[in-house]
Amino acid sequence: MHGTSERIEERARRLGFDLIGIAPAHLPQMHLRAYRDWLARGDHGQMAYMARPDRVARREDPSLILPEVRSVVCVAVNYYPGDPGEAEERGREAHADDTPRGRVSNYAWGTDYHDWMRPRLEELAGFIRAEVGGDVRYRAYVDTGPVLERAFAAQAGLGFIGKNTCLIHPRLGSWLFLGEILVDVDLPSPVAPLPPRCGTCTRCLEACPTGALTAPYRLDGRRCISYLTIEHKGSIPPELRPLMGNRIYGCDICQEVCPWQRFARTTAIPAFQTASSDRPAPSLWNLMTLDEEGFHQRFAGSPILRIGRGRLLRNVAVALGNSGDARAVPTLTAALCDPAPLVRAHAAWALRRLGGPEAAHALDAARQRETSPEVRQELVATLTEEAVQR
Repeated sequence: MHGTSERIEERARRLGFDLIGIAPAHLPQMHLRAYRDWLARGDHGQMAYMARPDRVARREDPSLILPEVRSVVCVAVNYYPGDPGEAEERGREAHADDTPRGRVSNYAWGTDYHDWMRPRLEELAGFIRAEVGGDVRYRAYVDTGPVLERAFAAQAGLGFIGKNTCLIHPRLGSWLFLGEILVDVDLPSPVAPLPPRCGTCTRCLEACPTGALTAPYRLDGRRCISYLTIEHKGSIPPELRPLMGNRIYGCDICQEVCPWQRFARTTAIPAFQTASSDRPAPSLWNLMTLDEEGFHQRFAGSPILRIGRGRLLRNVAVALGNSGDARAVPTLTAALCDPAPLVRAHAAWALRRLGGPEAAHALDAARQRETSPEVRQELVATLTEEAVQR
C-alpha cells in the first residue's frame, strides 16, 4: 500500500495540488476539544452551521458522513498571487486615478477556488478507486462539508496550525486552499504530523486591528474582519467599523505579518492569479455605484459573488467612511437612496464619520424620508452625536 500512497501523491501533483498527505479518519482529542471550546465561547458568531448538533456530531465522528471511513486524503494548493502593495500600485497606474481604494483578500483575486478544486478532487478520488480496486466509497469536500479540515491537514503532515489559527507549511507559508477526500479504505500515512513552530512569536496577535486573536491559537470570529466582511449578514458593530480600515472582502493581516510567509512563492495556477488589474484594490467610488446587474457582471466567477451586492456595498461604505476623503460625500449621499437598507445604514455612518456641511445636509434630508428602523437607528445616532458636539 505504500506504493499506492506514492502513486496517489504523484497523481495529485499532476492535477496541480502542491501538497498531499493522508491522515487517519479520527482526530486526536486535542483538536476536538479546541472545536468544542470555540463553540462554547460563541466565537463562531452567526455561523450557525458550525454549531448545528448534527454537523457537530459529524465533525467529531466522520463515520457519520461516510460509514466505515478509514482514511482522509488531504490536499493543498498554493494560491499566493503576489504582493498586494505591488498589485495595488499596478491598479492605480492602469486606471490613472487617486480615488480611495479598498483591499480584497488575495484568495479572491482570481477564480473561485471551489470551481477549480472540486473537479480535481473528484478526479483524484476516481484515481484512488481505480488504484485500490473494488467498490471504494468516498466523499470529497472543499471547505463546504462538516469536516475539521485544518486539523486533518495537520495530522496528514501538510503543515502545523499557527497562533493565527491558519495552517502553515514551513516551505510555503499559509496561502493554501485545502481539500479532503474521505475514503473507506486504509491508506498508509508516511508522514508524521509537524509540531507547532511559532515559538515565542506573537506578531499575528499584535497586528490584528480588531483584537480577534484573543490568545495564541484562539480566534473570536465575531471580531475578525474576514468574518465581518464575508460571513456576517447584518449590520457591522459600530465599534469595529473604524478598525476595519479599507478591507472590504476578507483580511490577510495575521498572515501577512507571519515570518513563515517569507517562504511564500507566487502560485503557478493561472486561475488564482490576478483576474483584473483592480481586483486587489478596487476603486471604492466605482463599487459604490454598482447596481445588481453590474455587481453580477463584475464578480462573475469570483468568490466575492457569494456575499451579494448588499454586503459588499455595506463593506465599501465603511471603507469610504474610514478613508477620510471628503470627495466621497456625493457618492455616499446617493447611497442613502439605495434599495438595500443595509447599504443605506452604513452609508449614513460613513457620512457621519466624514463630517462636514454637505454630509450633514444629506443626513438631515434622509431623516425626513427614511422608514427602515435599521437605517433610522443610524440616523438617530447621527443626530445624538451632533447634539453632544453642540
